[in-house]
Amino acid sequence: MINYFFTRSDLRCLALTACIGLSALSTSAQSKTVSDFTPGAEWFDTKGEIINAHGGGVIYDNGKYYWFGEKRGRHASEGVNVYSSTDLYNWQYESLALAQDKDTTSDITVGCVMERPKVIYNPATKKYVMWFHLELKGKGYSAARAGVAVSDKVTGPFRFVRSFRPNGNMSRDMTLFVDKDGSAYHIYSSRENYDLRIAKLTKDFLDVTAEDKMLFSNHREAPAVFQQDGKYYMITSGCTGWAPNKAVLHTATSVWGPWEASKVNPMSGPGADTTFGGQSTYILPVRAKNNAYIFLADRWNPRNLKDSRHLWLPIRFRDGLPIVEWADKWTLDNF
Repeated sequence: MINYFFTRSDLRCLALTACIGLSALSTSAQSKTVSDFTPGAEWFDTKGEIINAHGGGVIYDNGKYYWFGEKRGRHASEGVNVYSSTDLYNWQYESLALAQDKDTTSDITVGCVMERPKVIYNPATKKYVMWFHLELKGKGYSAARAGVAVSDKVTGPFRFVRSFRPNGNMSRDMTLFVDKDGSAYHIYSSRENYDLRIAKLTKDFLDVTAEDKMLFSNHREAPAVFQQDGKYYMITSGCTGWAPNKAVLHTATSVWGPWEASKVNPMSGPGADTTFGGQSTYILPVRAKNNAYIFLADRWNPRNLKDSRHLWLPIRFRDGLPIVEWADKWTLDNF
């Protein structure tokens, strides 16, 4: 056995050296550049913090992508975060784009539930408009409302406008879709999630018009929509709470339908029948690449919602249909 004897000064030096070493390791971890996608792994922002943006969506604005998503605590809903990136791999935290309100009379007071935020830009008003699924504090999932907020800047802060039921319909899981003619639509689960509906937005994107239609009634939620070559594609999930299930692909030649359910599973690879353990949230067109789309999903962890993992996977077309292929790792070069 070897005995080591240190003076108090020696110990201070050792402690300082250890701290410097840990600081160097921390700085190294924070500065690490990501160069691929690893679906289901922890994903850190440029400061080394876990990316906390669930159920969200991405927009492209002035040379950058902006990723909006639910800020989650272990169980609580804590508002909407936004991150930015130029390459889709490395994300910088920008801000809490929409915070919950300390005013107890507000619809978005602390304790409410804010889910599936989506942001689109209105070129006429030059405003960024956010829609999200809102459940009022203390009401469980009975309120079933759409919330709307607006900002002059893409990173916010967004100002809450109001919440409501579109044309009197329940509104839970939702997405926004802007068609090539500039028309915007709110696509949402309704009637206790048994109906999936679409409503055209007003010209300022802050409200729905009376053009509101049920697309199909099949107990579906989590719609993710994109359009290519005049055809519309929608991936949805079943309604099984936090548990994953099999995705379904619907196709149409008009955003209003009719939407036809495909018999082909839009997922391919290990875990395809449970959407790889995840649930659809958005389909992202990749800039500067023709017909390149990324499927965004959440692998929910109800025991710690902040630790729910992100599944970003490439979409390929097979026999005229979009197929999401599992990959342990992949890059944009896959396209």
